[in-house]
Amino acid sequence: MISLNDFLIVSAVLFCIGLYMIVSKRNAIQILIGIELMLNAAILNLVAFGKYDRFFNGGQMFALFAIVLAAATTAVALAIILNVYRQYKTIDPGRIDKLGDE
Repeated sequence: MISLNDFLIVSAVLFCIGLYMIVSKRNAIQILIGIELMLNAAILNLVAFGKYDRFFNGGQMFALFAIVLAAATTAVALAIILNVYRQYKTIDPGRIDKLGDE
């Protein structure tokens, strides 16, 4: 049987991988994937605590709500990234230095 500690270890590893991707990557899509990994680590924690903690019964409900919010956020972020690419012909956040045409 999988214990709560196993879930927390997997969640911590996912969070660290996502944080590494955010800090080290120079591509907006890879940064977005890192954010999604960190969010999935938090969702895994919600589900694990909902299963193993008898006082926290709403873990699965909060996780489902977080998944819906993550999907909406990802759709908006991808739309923004596509518009930035059309405008600047790059998705490197460090190379985007102005807001619009001047």
